[in-house]
Amino acid sequence: MLILASASPRRHELLTQAGLTFRAEAANLNEDLLPNEAAAAYVQRLAEEKAQAVWNAHRASDSSEDPLVVLGADTCVVVEGHILGKPADSADARRMLELLSGRTHAVLTGIAAITAKKTVRDLDITQVTFNVITDAEVGRYISSGEPLDKAGAYAIQGYAARWIPRIEGCYFNVVGLPIARTIALLAQAQLDTPVAEKV
Repeated sequence: MLILASASPRRHELLTQAGLTFRAEAANLNEDLLPNEAAAAYVQRLAEEKAQAVWNAHRASDSSEDPLVVLGADTCVVVEGHILGKPADSADARRMLELLSGRTHAVLTGIAAITAKKTVRDLDITQVTFNVITDAEVGRYISSGEPLDKAGAYAIQGYAARWIPRIEGCYFNVVGLPIARTIALLAQAQLDTPVAEKV
């Protein structure tokens, strides 16, 4: 049994697109950045903590006939040293979009899978280039509501696609889940032989 430790509709859609059968369950955690925590460590820590929280809630249902696997993921945007999660409000969304305008930034997604035998994790990074966005465009975008629940205050698969001339890396990572890496990680998690945790 596979459980996605996330309420994200984008991650749900991507796993479904990849042909996986699963159920989704949000892990309600404090997602604050720790002091001096680097972006890569931050998303990997949260991915693992989300997976662990859901695993702990369902570990009693693990069985040899239907082994329990819990997948956690977390995404953030990094531009000029600033880590951008989901905006707190419209003003915060504007701040983020103004930071991204005319620059290249990194999108990092940490993924973690937990089974009875092991925990494995991985990280994907995609570089995304934005054109310059006018104040009027930023205002229209914020008023649409689309940026308010997205890391970095934008959705590459939505209206913001008009500002993105180039990416380097996995497109699906920017949406919220690097599919190829996730499939490989799930396969690694379900190997019968315990392995050292991937860093």
